[in-house]
Amino acid sequence: MKRAPLIVVAAVAAALLVSYGVWGDRALALLGLGPDPAGYLGYVEGETSLIAPPVAGRLIERPVERGSLVKKGDRLFVIDPVMAKAEVARAEAALAEAKARHQNMLTGKRPEEQDVIRAQQREVEAALVQAESELKRQTELVGRGISTRQAHEAADAQVRQLRSRAASLAAQEKVGDLAARQSEINAAAALIEQGEANLDQARKRLEDVMPVAPEDALVENTFFNVGEWVPAGSPVVSLLPSFRVKLRFFVPEEDVARARMGKQVSFTCDACPPDLKATIIYVSPRAEFTPPVIYSQSARTKLVFLIEARPEPAQAPLSPGLPVAVEPFTE
Repeated sequence: MKRAPLIVVAAVAAALLVSYGVWGDRALALLGLGPDPAGYLGYVEGETSLIAPPVAGRLIERPVERGSLVKKGDRLFVIDPVMAKAEVARAEAALAEAKARHQNMLTGKRPEEQDVIRAQQREVEAALVQAESELKRQTELVGRGISTRQAHEAADAQVRQLRSRAASLAAQEKVGDLAARQSEINAAAALIEQGEANLDQARKRLEDVMPVAPEDALVENTFFNVGEWVPAGSPVVSLLPSFRVKLRFFVPEEDVARARMGKQVSFTCDACPPDLKATIIYVSPRAEFTPPVIYSQSARTKLVFLIEARPEPAQAPLSPGLPVAVEPFTE
């Protein structure tokens, strides 16, 4: 009777030896004593983009909802744009003023202003003809002793005064046809550049309070509702573009030497289509113990290396957090 348990133990031991010879590590894995037969375990991770306004304000529009898909250029949300639009209008008016001043300096005086100066010239020329005639008459009278020296001097002073006035008006007409001094023109041009920079800055601020999607993406989450006050720099929407999804899996130290940047790997996941591929984009230089999120009886005390791989873009999208199993490296 006592020999029966011994026979059973011997049979089990023999079965284990046969199983090890046939199945090797897979049989030990079933007992929690060997490597995991599923391959390198890991999960899907998404790198989200947080979209936030640079200034505080009230959220007046948010056309996207959590879980929806957006196209590049779609409006994500709108922070009250009244102040930003007013700043754009002010910058546009200031730029228009600077351009008008610069143009005015390049063209000289208006034709109407020049016509006034020319009319004054004709008036002075007529008065000068009369004054010169009077001076000539006074000269003859003084020579004949009929007029006084004082009257002659007064006529001479009137002629000189009118000649000076005529010269002054001629100079004013010439200057009126000229542009401003070059230094003034350069200063006006600099004000135009300053106005253009201010306008670009104002328009950028207006765009920042009404951002659009930078690429096609999934709206992973929303953090504020319409009507709420949004502090400056606080994310309103988080986006998950498809090209920012990656695999994070862990490789034992004896296999990490086979992991190379650009190497293609195969992986599987629950309810996923077959023949999924990914390309390695990162190999950690440091070993770590198997993290709690990736747990198996056989790997709990092993040192592993983190590896990241980017799935092929043509494949079906993967949800972040989904567990995956990467096939072991063959070479």
